[in-house]
Amino acid sequence: MSVQDIMEQKLGAGLNVQHMEIENESHMHSGPATESHFKLTLVSDDFAGKRLVQRHQLIYGLLSDEMQNPIHALAMHLYTPEEWQKRDGASPLSPQCMGGSKT
Repeated sequence: MSVQDIMEQKLGAGLNVQHMEIENESHMHSGPATESHFKLTLVSDDFAGKRLVQRHQLIYGLLSDEMQNPIHALAMHLYTPEEWQKRDGASPLSPQCMGGSKT
């Protein structure tokens, strides 16, 4: 099972997910790892009343094993349904990697 599949399974089981996008962005970064950098956009009622850090902690808790290895980086865009609607269903674009051998 791919890392992305595991993430989808764990997040789906642990949260009331209304919308989820997981993008493998490993190809945008230096190094040989093919499943190490991800962008997560997730919409859930479970985020209501939670500060951003609390939302991140919730995700880190659900993906604790994967955050130890193989996930090196996880960009998170976490919204309530109302916040997602205000964004017109769009998450921010990822910046280009400038680390390692990238210039």
